[in-house]
Amino acid sequence: MLAVDPALAADLIVVFHLGYVGFVVLGFAAIWLGVALRWGWVRRPAFRVPHLVFTLIVPIEALNDFECPLTTWERNLRHAAGQHPDELSFVARLVRELLFYEAPPWVFTTCYVVFGLLVLATFFLVPIRRRPAAAPVG
Repeated sequence: MLAVDPALAADLIVVFHLGYVGFVVLGFAAIWLGVALRWGWVRRPAFRVPHLVFTLIVPIEALNDFECPLTTWERNLRHAAGQHPDELSFVARLVRELLFYEAPPWVFTTCYVVFGLLVLATFFLVPIRRRPAAAPVG
């Protein structure tokens, strides 16, 4: 069986977590930029449906006082590795600085819900378009 270093696994999870947040935030910006620049891909279901789902998971978790599973998994792996915050790798420290802030929980919940509502509204304001059907041959 392949043994994985828990500290390395925690580092990989926190980098994935940053990618998740990047997809949600930058994806939202890309939708509106894509509207302005007429990028067809920002209206495709293969992008928009996962973007909506990934986004709405966060406020639903926050409203139900449910900690993100990625955060829980990372913390548990760091404990298993015997790591303390000052013992993290450079990448892990950098990514954690980008992801985690100190504020009362209601601040985060409010931000997540407002952002989720903006993405949901955008889903209807900038509707999905399927590719046009190919013209019949002959």
